[in-house]
Amino acid sequence: MDSSELVENHRPLRRLRCSVQHYDWGRTGRDSLVGKVCALNSGSEIQLNKPYAEFWMGIHASGPSFVVGSAGIENGNANGNGAAVDSHSHSHSGAALSLKDWIVQNPSVLGDKVLDKWGSDLPFLFKILSVAKALSIQAHPDKELAKKLHKLHPNIYKDDSHKPEMALAVTEFEALCGFVSFAELKDVIRYIPEVVELIDSNDTSQLLHINDQVEGEKVKSILRSIFTQLMSASKEMTTEAVSKLKIRLQMQSQVRRLTDKENLVLKLEKEYPNDIGVISAFFLNHIKLNPGEALYLGANEPHAYISGECIEVMATSDNVVRAGLTPKHRDVQTLCSMLTYKQGFPEILKGFPLSPYITRYLPPFDEFEMDRCFLPKGASTVFPAVEGPSIFVVIGGEGAMQAGSSSSRDVVMEGDVIFAPAGTQINVKTVSELHMYRAGVNSRFLQTL
Repeated sequence: MDSSELVENHRPLRRLRCSVQHYDWGRTGRDSLVGKVCALNSGSEIQLNKPYAEFWMGIHASGPSFVVGSAGIENGNANGNGAAVDSHSHSHSGAALSLKDWIVQNPSVLGDKVLDKWGSDLPFLFKILSVAKALSIQAHPDKELAKKLHKLHPNIYKDDSHKPEMALAVTEFEALCGFVSFAELKDVIRYIPEVVELIDSNDTSQLLHINDQVEGEKVKSILRSIFTQLMSASKEMTTEAVSKLKIRLQMQSQVRRLTDKENLVLKLEKEYPNDIGVISAFFLNHIKLNPGEALYLGANEPHAYISGECIEVMATSDNVVRAGLTPKHRDVQTLCSMLTYKQGFPEILKGFPLSPYITRYLPPFDEFEMDRCFLPKGASTVFPAVEGPSIFVVIGGEGAMQAGSSSSRDVVMEGDVIFAPAGTQINVKTVSELHMYRAGVNSRFLQTL
């Protein structure tokens, strides 16, 4: 190894070339934050009519990141990035060194605690999402179920990992998440006749006569039965029920103001005509996040992102069990059997100040946390050294990042993705206002003995 290689291998910060997913629910062209970041990360043109749904930063095989400056990757554009990877075609990645392989070669970058628990795997996957229309009604399996599903259907369930996740709103962001409260559930049964037509009358009668204060498990059992019947309804019954619902709501909109949920249902019907997910939306909480608010989701909780743009972090997995609002594979029985059927509005995280310019979001999962940083022009801040790895993504502005006492600075701007090893303090200064996010292993886990 010559001296230039030694210098290269001991640079603490690494630029990443990352992957993009063109799912059909994504925002198109320049309307997509994912599209803008992807184009800048790659030095390529945005394709104006193409949906840009997700930008992946991490080691998952379905959308890997590559280390810029490794074999086969040139420092392509003005801010030193290599070409982004379209996850539907990896053929041009050539001999490039993936982040996964680079970590295997340099495991110390993860830190001892991460290595002890997860081996040489990066335990989190970092994403940007640009949502134009609703994603599927879905849930993510726990570890035990993930292993079973991957073994049975490896072509559908691509890995054997669980997938807790957290979405932090960049714009106003809407989602369906978790089952509505018992009182709201009773109202659905009382006032949505199209739901009642699809489920057993004994179940609806029992539900309306239950005292949820003393019969919590019975509520859960009946909710499971009702939701399973609904999601399992035949295509003919579903088409008829959705048609009736649409006509009824359109007529009622002439004489009264529709509720937010009713308007949402009509929107979903336009996006996914005759889909059972349109009706099942009545069973789920309608969440509206303001920029800077975050929603986290554990295993076996039903949800569907509706619209907006967010930064997302999760365990390194792509396991999704779908049952509605999708043209993709549906696994209704698995979804309905795996859900917790927990009711009530989910917790919304507003984060807490790590410094005047950095807000931290700590969900109850070991694998990840997220920081949001807004740095005014001419300001500086410090991301303290942590015992695990970090990935930074810049979505606006320009600045410089410096690792600890290193004399070198990396100029960073919109589209840059930077990997920082464990134990690295990051000093950031701005040229113009800088908007960036950091994902890392949960600091509560890293601080435990």
